[in-house]
Amino acid sequence: MEPIKVVVHGAAGRVGQEMVKAVCHEPEMQLVGAVDLKATQDSLALPDGSGSVPFSANLGHILSSCQPDVMVDFTIAQATMPAVRLATEKGVNVVIGTTGLSPDDIKEIDRLARAHKVGAVVAPNFALGAVLMMHLAKIAAKYLDYAEIIELHHHLKADAPSGTALTTAKMMAAARGKPFLQPAGKGAESRGQQVEGVTIHSVRLPGLMAHQEVILGGPGQTVSIRHDTINRECYTPGVMLAIKEVVKRRGLTYGLDKLLGL
Repeated sequence: MEPIKVVVHGAAGRVGQEMVKAVCHEPEMQLVGAVDLKATQDSLALPDGSGSVPFSANLGHILSSCQPDVMVDFTIAQATMPAVRLATEKGVNVVIGTTGLSPDDIKEIDRLARAHKVGAVVAPNFALGAVLMMHLAKIAAKYLDYAEIIELHHHLKADAPSGTALTTAKMMAAARGKPFLQPAGKGAESRGQQVEGVTIHSVRLPGLMAHQEVILGGPGQTVSIRHDTINRECYTPGVMLAIKEVVKRRGLTYGLDKLLGL
């Protein structure tokens, strides 16, 4: 069986570097190219010492010359959509881990994937533990009427609340079929953003990476479900799974939970 040919868009970023390393060590895949606005040379040395691949700030050039099966995107929302339009037009499947995409962006990704008969996997979080945290929160949401989310990330994260926190709140409300109750009292302006009755508190500080705690409350009790990211290596198993699955699909698959059968 031929390996899946992969291009990483955002290859010089923190997560992008992890993706390059992971693809190079995955027997069923082959890194054929890399793209980043910070590219200053025309080749990128592979971390496993096996050689190098074309490296450029020009995505169109890399897609045309390297002819990948899949483009993995970990950039920023403003860069993701032009990249998706270009990749799908060229018949390339896409796996997107960039956060901050709007509902209209998600709809457009689905439309583009269907129109060009390719697959697209978009996930607000590719860490398996985070997906399990959201799944457990969705189960607990049916039984307790109050919930809040505290999400903590590094100070360079572009969006707040995080995509994971927003998705968690929406999944929890959908599971119970109605919004959560809000506690009565003054000082609403000092609290976080409300989504479906769930108040989300965003913390941005140096020294943090990615953390989320869901706290549900009822009479005389609380339930806490927390996930902590130790390093960016946590995203690689989920992304590798998405690369293997996206080539088998058409249209949009939203959320790693769909690939895990949760």
